[in-house]
Amino acid sequence: MLIGVPKEIKTREYRVGMTPAGVRAFVGRGHKVLVQQGAGEGSGIKDEAYVRAGATMVPTAADAWGAEMVVKVKEPLAAEYGFFRKDLILYTYLHLAAEPELTKKLVETGVAGVAYETIELPDGSLPLLRPMSEVAGRMAVQVGAACLQKEHGGKGILLGGVPGTRRGRVVILGGGVVGKNAATIAVGMGAQVTVLDVRGETMEYLEDVFGGAIETLYSNADNIEACVSRADLVIGAVLVTGAKAPKLVTEKLLTEMEKGSVVVDVAVDQGGCIETCRPTTHDNPTYEVHGVVHYCVANMPGAVSHTSTWALTNTTLQYGLAIADKGVAAAARADRSILLGLNTFGGAVTYDAVAQAHNLDFVPAERALG
Repeated sequence: MLIGVPKEIKTREYRVGMTPAGVRAFVGRGHKVLVQQGAGEGSGIKDEAYVRAGATMVPTAADAWGAEMVVKVKEPLAAEYGFFRKDLILYTYLHLAAEPELTKKLVETGVAGVAYETIELPDGSLPLLRPMSEVAGRMAVQVGAACLQKEHGGKGILLGGVPGTRRGRVVILGGGVVGKNAATIAVGMGAQVTVLDVRGETMEYLEDVFGGAIETLYSNADNIEACVSRADLVIGAVLVTGAKAPKLVTEKLLTEMEKGSVVVDVAVDQGGCIETCRPTTHDNPTYEVHGVVHYCVANMPGAVSHTSTWALTNTTLQYGLAIADKGVAAAARADRSILLGLNTFGGAVTYDAVAQAHNLDFVPAERALG
């Protein structure tokens, strides 16, 4: 199969969809890899490294997109929709529940869209979402702590405090991979940490891991309101696989927070779990609503591209090889994890949560494959 790796064009997106090690693996299986010149520069990968691994360097995005399967990191932007066509396999993060226009274009053109975020193992875990969730969770506290500084619009709170002063109060909505990693950094910085979740086993696990260093609470409206209203930093870490995130923090609740408090919505690429959330970029990462600083960058891990690229491609490679070796239809039939990753195929939406988000007809992937 002919594999294309275009350069990412989202603002300040420095990751790349394949490393030289990935190229070597594809070429070793008899495939040909086209890498757009400069695609790896943001992650510290020179074109020469791709060439040594067996890639063919191409000058334009159109050349890379001309492949049978395109391997990316982020969802395509409007400038890339013109590359869509019926015989294209697109393997990347798609987050279609929050992207009506992209969903429409993929369906209209018949692209086979395999979404990293919905490839799911039998135990319900999401292996391709996990590494970026780990990065984003850790970054959320890091950027939140910076936003709390007075010169960034915050209230001037040091999360760890110093002797004789109170510690910063961090509230984490969701105790999954993002939440656990956010708690790790927040505890390490000395903050007072509360994690809210609806799963008893998740809260039990977090208390086993962190002991008395954190507080866990059942996530209901009363507890969310009580915790968020007095928090210095709120981290939205809620995930419903493939679907829009539920709005847990209302604008009304936001008005009860102290001015200079900070919210970091890691769920922004799935629509956000904070009502006043809207996607921002690394160029302009924050804005204020009712005096509360919002950090809602939709590609947070792109800022730490060296770590993120290797963490991501370590996990995407095996599924990408399976698709290239067998073709997307046969690979999906052979592996239910890939089948669950198939969000669009043959002009149909093949992931139920995406269809529901946009009020579109849902065609089960098994039926779409024929």
